[in-house]
Amino acid sequence: MKAKVIKTEADYEASLSRIEKLMDAEPGSNEEDELELLSLLVEDYEKREHYIEPPDPIDAIRFRMEQLNLSPKDLTAYIPSRSKVSEVLNRKRNLSLPMIRALHEGLGISTDVLVSEPQANYGRKSGQ
Repeated sequence: MKAKVIKTEADYEASLSRIEKLMDAEPGSNEEDELELLSLLVEDYEKREHYIEPPDPIDAIRFRMEQLNLSPKDLTAYIPSRSKVSEVLNRKRNLSLPMIRALHEGLGISTDVLVSEPQANYGRKSGQ
């Protein structure tokens, strides 16, 4: 297969198929070089065509709370007061750097997610 910029889903699927065949390429071989190039081309295509926005930080916190069966009161271990927890969960207060660090360390939420911009519904009440 001749390596080329991936422009279509068919090109993408063909590249994935070829990558699968090259997975056991010998180090330093032409096949390994082809594998590396195809991997970069596939990564570029996926960034352009299959990009997934990071989740909204508040939605991520709520999801983790649900997973761990936590109440807003439980978040005071990471956010200094119940009123701040309420303001954060109701999108009336932005997360501070200390809050982000604490939530990352305590709940295992990615810092990339916590520092991302809230989605377009920022400032709206739930259900609107």
